[in-house]
Amino acid sequence: MQTQPTYTPLRSIRQLATLLMLALLLTGCGINNIPTFDEKVKSAWSQVENQYQRRADLVPNLVETVKGFAAQEKETLTAVIEARSKATSIQVDESILSNPQKLQQFQQAQGELSSALSRLMAVSERYPDLKSNQNFLALQSQLEGTENRIAVARRDFIQSVERYNTEIRTFPGKIWHSILYSEMEVRENFEATAQNADEAPKVTF
Repeated sequence: MQTQPTYTPLRSIRQLATLLMLALLLTGCGINNIPTFDEKVKSAWSQVENQYQRRADLVPNLVETVKGFAAQEKETLTAVIEARSKATSIQVDESILSNPQKLQQFQQAQGELSSALSRLMAVSERYPDLKSNQNFLALQSQLEGTENRIAVARRDFIQSVERYNTEIRTFPGKIWHSILYSEMEVRENFEATAQNADEAPKVTF
């Protein structure tokens, strides 16, 4: 008659200790780095979206204020309205992070809005009454702050994507990616479209 192995409390403790040590070793080897870095990419992207939306929300009031003092600048005002419409018409979600064409379209549309706003700011120089209007000054301050936030959000996103992409392409992350996270793709990143594109546009009056 075969006797069943007995499990003593000491043996159970040893097994538990072994499992804990194995878990610590795996954690130390970066087994969780890829999903952790991916979540940071998504979080950073959310901030990019939020800041661009914040800017888009400022545009209608800005256009109306300028129109009150410079209605004859119809072409410039129209360009801003159209650029905002194009920028906000692009539906973005997390799928854009693995779609280079869609990310490029998004970046281009936001760049066109930046350009249109710069032209509008230049036009304001011709109208002293506009430049001294309190509502306009408040919008100026908000727009300037938003452009700075956009620059910071973009920088953080670029760094997060670089860290994630590097992790899945280098040892030991490359091993964990092939074994556990093969469905997680390389993330797309912003590309510089102009000199000093990583700097916030200057909003001066």
